[in-house]
Formats: sequence, C-alpha cells, structure tokens
Amino acid sequence: MGEERFKDGKLSGEGEYADGERQGPWTFYFRNGRVKAQGVYEAGQLEGHWVWHREGGGQLQEGAFADGEQHGPWRRWHSNGNLLDEGSYAHGKKTGEWVTYDKDGNESKRTNHR
Repeated sequence: MGEERFKDGKLSGEGEYADGERQGPWTFYFRNGRVKAQGVYEAGQLEGHWVWHREGGGQLQEGAFADGEQHGPWRRWHSNGNLLDEGSYAHGKKTGEWVTYDKDGNESKRTNHR
C-alpha cells in the first residue's frame, strides 16, 4: 500500500502503485481526515466510477471515467445536499440532455449537448 502525505505529514492519499504510477483503488483525504475522493486508477489515469465529497461533509459529485476522460453518467450536488445537475459525458465532453436544478431541488434548465 502506497501513501501520499501533505507537507505537515497528514495522510492525503493511499492506494497502490505499479511501475511508479497510481494503480487500482485509491482514497484521498482532506487535511481534517475526511474522505475527499475515492476511485480507481488504471496505469496512472482515472478509470471507472469516482466519488468526491465536500470537506464539511456531503457529496460533491460522482461520475465515471474511461482512459482518464469523463465518460458516462455524472451528477453533482449543491452544498445543501440537493442535486445540482445530471447528465452524461462521452470521451470528456458533455453529451445528450443535462438537467440543472436550483438549491430547492426544482428543475431550472435543460440543455442538449451534441
């Protein structure tokens, strides 16, 4: 198990390395010790499903990667926990319909991406 640390010595990330690159499951932390992000690396690139959290608690965003690019469904949340937006990426670019919501959870916008 490999570890990465902040300058003050607190744990900032932990996971495996292969050939000097991040490989397999990794977890990253805020300085306060809470989980910042979790996901998988493949040959040093983000791969598969990832989840990010807010420093004060609650989810920030989640989505998938393929070959280091955003690819597949994505969702982000407002700081109050309500959904901010959702849609899909194809090879790093927004695609299809994206729906945006206000902080109260009401739909505020629909956008179609090609």
